[in-house]
Amino acid sequence: MLPSKEELALTIDEAEWDALRAHLHRGGLILVDDSLDLADTAHRVAADDVEAIQHLMENGMLGKPSDSKIRTWEEDKHKKFAMLIVSPYVLFQEKMPTFH
Repeated sequence: MLPSKEELALTIDEAEWDALRAHLHRGGLILVDDSLDLADTAHRVAADDVEAIQHLMENGMLGKPSDSKIRTWEEDKHKKFAMLIVSPYVLFQEKMPTFH
């Protein structure tokens, strides 16, 4: 059964670049633009919403991180990211969510 956006929001976690790097090497690390809601984007990926995902990718709001971003993160392996697992992918953002 497909988890709801709310259920996915509850699974958002924090990870350092060093921990995320392993997913990059297997091709499963997906950068989500900071302007997007991480849980909503993860829900679209989990639901296989091809049209929405393709639109986000074409507009550079969803996809594999650029080499320049990776180099920046390699210099600060303790940088923290918001992340959410939607197997087989790990979706992540540079911004950290505000928890209430």
